[in-house]
Amino acid sequence: MSHSHGNVSSASDPRQPSAARPYTPRPVAPEDLPVDYSGFIAVILGVSGVMFKYKICSWLAIIFCAQSLANMRNFENDLKQISMAMMFAVMGLVTNYVGPNRPATKK
Repeated sequence: MSHSHGNVSSASDPRQPSAARPYTPRPVAPEDLPVDYSGFIAVILGVSGVMFKYKICSWLAIIFCAQSLANMRNFENDLKQISMAMMFAVMGLVTNYVGPNRPATKK
């Protein structure tokens, strides 16, 4: 059973190949871009890693920095936010691993 689509479908095809144009996205202003949540979370985690000396927060901040860097849309604003988050994350890791240890809590 072979189906012949040659002449029948081309005669009733409503598409017009001559009217086809390539898609060009409309330019979007930097203020209208969606919020970079991963960069914001990276800043929050980096600050909490430095202030509360949580190693996991500093490591998660580095992961969210990498994700935000991979999905960067607005170069200037996002790069400032990512660099600030990365500095907090690295500062937290340095203070956690190289700095003086927290005193042990007594029960």
